Amino acid sequence: MLRCVDVTKDYPAHGGRRRVLDKVNFTLERGQKLGVLGRNGAGKSTLIRLIGGVEQLSGGHIERTMTVSWPLAFGGAFQGSLSGLDNLRFICRIYGLEYASTRAFVDDFAELGSQLGEPVKTYSSGMRARLAFALSIVIEFDCYLIDEVIMVGDARFHRRCQDELFEKRNDRAMIVVSHDMGFMRDTCDRMAILDQGQFLTYNDTGAAISAYDSL
Repeated sequence: MLRCVDVTKDYPAHGGRRRVLDKVNFTLERGQKLGVLGRNGAGKSTLIRLIGGVEQLSGGHIERTMTVSWPLAFGGAFQGSLSGLDNLRFICRIYGLEYASTRAFVDDFAELGSQLGEPVKTYSSGMRARLAFALSIVIEFDCYLIDEVIMVGDARFHRRCQDELFEKRNDRAMIVVSHDMGFMRDTCDRMAILDQGQFLTYNDTGAAISAYDSL
């Protein structure tokens, strides 16, 4: 179970602070898939980062009784001066993964070749996303946080991401942010709209999309 209780996030702004999330409340059970809709700047990615522990809350709290991924394709936690391989070794130690098999998977999935031995700070944003996504998949989480990750890479990589997430791990809980309405309708069993800091949930995905279109 994942539960957000009065989750609030403020950012410094000219002349004061700007509230992006205002007491967001929802519960996600194992296996459920929640789609989050909202205009650019509504706070969707901020919510994902808060749940993933990448940013700190301004108020409220988050309860977790299942393992939750970091935001897929998020490379902000990498140590830039270390190589991709060194970052991989560090993650293997943290999560107790066997290095050789983990490296083989990452080599095959991320397709970075010799660049895996180069400092991460020399990677393009797409390369960092590939590495982060591969490492996210090799670790088995109960809940995955997906922020437009399916748009990373070329068509072949896109298909592999789809297969790994939505076929092989179809039994996992997910929180999905995407502007692709068809994809959201096909993937999610619940939806929510984030607008002006307010988080409105819908059990009917069609009703959610209609309400979003009317904003």
